Amino acid sequence: MTTTTPSGPIQRLLIANRGEIARRIMRTCRLLGIETVAVFSDADARGAFVADADMSVALGGNTPAESYLRGDAVIEAAIRTNADAIHPGYGFLAENAGFARAVRDAGLVFVGPTPEAIDVMGSKLQAKQLMSEAGVPLLPSADLTGLDASAIATAADEIGYPVLIKASAGGGGRGMRIVPTPADLAEAVEGAAREAESAFGDGTIYAERYVSPSRHVEVQIFGDQSGRVVHFHERECSIQRRHQKIIEEAPSVSLDDETRSALHDAAVKAGEAIGYTNAGTVEFLLAPKTSDRDAEFFFLEVNTRLQVEHPVTEAILGIDLVQLQLEVASGGSVPEQADIGPVSGHSMEARLYAEDPTLDYQPSTGPVHALHVPGSGPGEPIRLDTAIDDDGEVSQFYDPMIAKVISHGPTRNAAAGQLAAALAGTTIDGITTNRDLLVRTLRHPEFLGDANGDQGDSDFLVRNDPVELGRPLVEAADLGRYAAAVALAMQAESRRADSKTNSISSGFRNVATQPQTRTLSVGAQEIVVGYRFCRGQLDHLSIDGTEVKDPTVFSIEPAMVDLSAEGVRQQFRVRSHGSTISATTTTGSVLFELTPRFTEPGEHVEAGSTVAAMPGTIVAVHATVGDQVTAGDLLVVMEAMKMELSITASSDGTVTAVPIAAGDTVEAGQVLAVVEEAAAE
Repeated sequence: MTTTTPSGPIQRLLIANRGEIARRIMRTCRLLGIETVAVFSDADARGAFVADADMSVALGGNTPAESYLRGDAVIEAAIRTNADAIHPGYGFLAENAGFARAVRDAGLVFVGPTPEAIDVMGSKLQAKQLMSEAGVPLLPSADLTGLDASAIATAADEIGYPVLIKASAGGGGRGMRIVPTPADLAEAVEGAAREAESAFGDGTIYAERYVSPSRHVEVQIFGDQSGRVVHFHERECSIQRRHQKIIEEAPSVSLDDETRSALHDAAVKAGEAIGYTNAGTVEFLLAPKTSDRDAEFFFLEVNTRLQVEHPVTEAILGIDLVQLQLEVASGGSVPEQADIGPVSGHSMEARLYAEDPTLDYQPSTGPVHALHVPGSGPGEPIRLDTAIDDDGEVSQFYDPMIAKVISHGPTRNAAAGQLAAALAGTTIDGITTNRDLLVRTLRHPEFLGDANGDQGDSDFLVRNDPVELGRPLVEAADLGRYAAAVALAMQAESRRADSKTNSISSGFRNVATQPQTRTLSVGAQEIVVGYRFCRGQLDHLSIDGTEVKDPTVFSIEPAMVDLSAEGVRQQFRVRSHGSTISATTTTGSVLFELTPRFTEPGEHVEAGSTVAAMPGTIVAVHATVGDQVTAGDLLVVMEAMKMELSITASSDGTVTAVPIAAGDTVEAGQVLAVVEEAAAE
């Protein structure tokens, strides 16, 4: 296996990725004095990562296929800017052997493993065969390529239900379906193959035994050109939704010393079998120890790239994995295993997604007016790896992850508490996120270790209702205080504006007057705040007509209100953006509407219409005009933000219109199908 190494250290690096990972790589490059080149799509022209780079090249287009997946255009951009090397980040071309080979053939350094290693590990089926030969434990599985429905059913029966259908070329939960019974098999196979073809250009799928409950534990490995492979300990990534990780931590709390040692040895053995160089992750499924069975682990896959969750490994070992990637790509060596330091404390990472857990994790798109995570500044304890700054935007074309928030504490509970507090106090305006679900998960007794010693396995978000976990952190009984803070901040802004025109705001007269009111809304709920100032002091405050006892304002500014109401004092950060205004404390935040911003999708459409909740692309149409359907029947499958969404009938009836077709691009609020409800008998 050959590789290209520079005549000296890398001096200019093109990053063939976007968003958070591009910015994170640039951060290390700045520390090392390496110049950076960004490539960007039309949708990302104003992205923060583009501004962070020393220079940038437009790829054109909006979708990944039109931009970041165009390997020839990326390589041409590297040559045009005199870059020495290309770092693929994760996703897009990161595990594309053809791209790695083309980079090498162009005389550039690919910061990653060899194309040959990517080739072998790019097919999970090939990887399983190689791991079997190397003696790494495997789950029972079957290649479904070319099999008819009968043969697929036989293979699944031999594996034993429940089975998991997976994309051979995939990752990130795409092309994956759990099949609990034989009756669910045909639809799962069809859906997984279709999604795999769409996401990876390869519809090859296989089945393996589904172990539940289980834990997802992975080992960070590194190899160099001398053939040495070492591990940098393990991470646990068991808290997942739709088979995609949302909370990761290091080290794992699910391993005893014997199992941990065996897991590390198996990961190194896997890397040696591949002839692995640079950073990679060997992923395992762990069936924890029970009263009648020792802990078992099974090989899942090797991710031939840097992982999203790499910061937790960096935190517990005090290393920079991107720096080591660049050093190895330049011909450097990995350290001896004995020289890799011991684990220090515990680290956790939470993925902040633009999605609504209370609506089946439906992705959100649109502007992010403000993003502030307390404690994440220079020298502070929280690490923030983010794709955007204030006034950024979440696009429909890419993954909905906004940021990664990382903590590091002396113990697991300390790390969880630190991370939960940072997320609870986060200001993020303009878009719905999974922030509240993350906080409630991090504080959940089961996650922290209940009487049975569990710390949250892969079924945590199956056993625990996402709607309950995702509900607002601010309880309904406390909304009034937040509304009052907003009303007072608005009054302070009015007073400031009036002072500039030498007038006196009526709310701050030297004599008492009738209380003024502000009406704010949270969803369908309206809150009326009444207030009155006398001689500059708040002497009356009411919420929905009920007077608040002992209201005291310690300070009041348009952006900050220090208010005591009913004996509870809090400081509120207040930010306004057009018709919305938010109030955030260390324990949660509320976004208020001053006036409706827009018509809800489907508000003014024909009765019985099913509409798109967000922009997306139609993948498949299952309904035709004249069909008799029942509530829950599948009508349309659409893709938005790297996720397939199943659109179903909301009632029994007859399909009277299907104004879309497979391949169509639709906007939020666009009618997908109309079902005329069956008349009541």
